[in-house]
Amino acid sequence: MYKYAVIVAGGAGTRMGGEVPKQFQLLKDKPVLWFTLSAFIDAYDDVQIILVLPENHVERGRLIAREFPAHRIRIATGGETRFHSVRNGLQLVDTHSLVFVHDGVRCLVTPHLIRRCGEAALEKGNAIPSVAAIESIRIQTGEDNAPIDRDRVRVIQTPQTFFSNVIKQAFEQPYEESFTDEARVVEKMGHRIHLIEGERINIKITTPIDLVVAEKILEKR
Repeated sequence: MYKYAVIVAGGAGTRMGGEVPKQFQLLKDKPVLWFTLSAFIDAYDDVQIILVLPENHVERGRLIAREFPAHRIRIATGGETRFHSVRNGLQLVDTHSLVFVHDGVRCLVTPHLIRRCGEAALEKGNAIPSVAAIESIRIQTGEDNAPIDRDRVRVIQTPQTFFSNVIKQAFEQPYEESFTDEARVVEKMGHRIHLIEGERINIKITTPIDLVVAEKILEKR
């Protein structure tokens, strides 16, 4: 089956600080985004990557993409929110396929996890990687708060993987603030979401300390 990977790197990365968005900051002398692209290139020989970039950083992204086979990567521009960025990328999916949607700054994702998501989606209809919560969790409600059972909490990761006809139809819905990830968008259409075991190292680069952690992990690979 055809495969597409929509790599969402359209954000400004304001929590990271600095003038350069986090997806372009360096890890071991390579941009964060380079490692993400490399994982998908290594996972499948036939995956077509759709790289969604901020409009004012498209050329910066093109320079990174040139380090990979030209026919493997196409460029789309990001939108106002993650939802709109993913929708822009999905417009380039033009054949029935498996679609992986992945955060561009989850640069430690492994080809093994990518392939497991693909296999599970083929079997179940979709696959959402997740890991168990390991810290105590409390829910804040106004001025009150209460503990919840962390054994029932899953921390959601990407790549979130779906059949193209399902995810493309889901993204025709009007935007809602609750659409924080693709699973929520697809679930709103009435589809059951299937969780699979993710990888603890599949972290999202959000703050400067995440870059330090990622570099240490890469040094040990």
